[in-house]
Amino acid sequence: MITASLVKELREKSGAGMLDCKKALEANNGDIDAAMDYLREKGIAKAAKKSDRIAAEGIASILVKGNDAVIVEINSETDFVAKNDEFKSLVDSIMNTIISSNVSTIEEALQLKCNDGTIEQLIVSKTATIGEKLSLRRFKKLTKKENENFGSYIHMGGKIAVLTLIENASEEIAKDISMHAAAMRPLYVRSSEVPADVLEKEKSIMREQLINEGKPEDKIDNILVGKVNKYYEEVCLENQIYVKAENKETVSKFVQNNGGKIIDMIRYEVGEGMEKREENFAEEVAAQLKK
Repeated sequence: MITASLVKELREKSGAGMLDCKKALEANNGDIDAAMDYLREKGIAKAAKKSDRIAAEGIASILVKGNDAVIVEINSETDFVAKNDEFKSLVDSIMNTIISSNVSTIEEALQLKCNDGTIEQLIVSKTATIGEKLSLRRFKKLTKKENENFGSYIHMGGKIAVLTLIENASEEIAKDISMHAAAMRPLYVRSSEVPADVLEKEKSIMREQLINEGKPEDKIDNILVGKVNKYYEEVCLENQIYVKAENKETVSKFVQNNGGKIIDMIRYEVGEGMEKREENFAEEVAAQLKK
């Protein structure tokens, strides 16, 4: 009998996925050493060895099909691999699979049926053949109503991807907003989305700055109001000054003037918040030659 603890032990030893470990154990009558050899022969354990390597390059991409759209970030270790046709094909397969599903988490997405296996198995297989750690970092799927439009924009071949959903305005306006977001890096759509703890931390920093500047204590709260509004202008899409505006109107006002309302915006920049590899190209080639 193949127990959960046996599957867990092989998974920890090999780094392979749960289903792959279960299949390996079943094929080898529960013999964990034989199952490990099985995984290595299939190239799965070899791919798992790359799990501690940094994959902070890759592609951010968008797929729109009718009333559905999905935005993804899929990572590789080097920009060179991210431009590879096989890697791009992997990205397309994953997007086409996710857009036809209702999953909302990475864990659910990895178990979706894709090609001859699951997305997780496809990534492991491509990791083995391409020779770099590959991973599905994040995704989001949106579904629009008939009076809504998607705006999609890909910058620098997939370094930045922005997907917007706009109500009662044209697709052209929606794309304009996506292009603005690509350039101006908003963190939120509107001020109400800024988490309370994040806002309180910002206000605390502002307050300390004002005290250090010698501002009177009884004036600080009033000054803070203006500083918080300025903070919203920096991090909230609706509050930002629209980049194409000649009269300093906000993004929200620009969309309203075109009969619309911003419903959602997702902006992915490849590798943001992740540790980057420090190796240069010469070191990369030298490392490959030593293998």
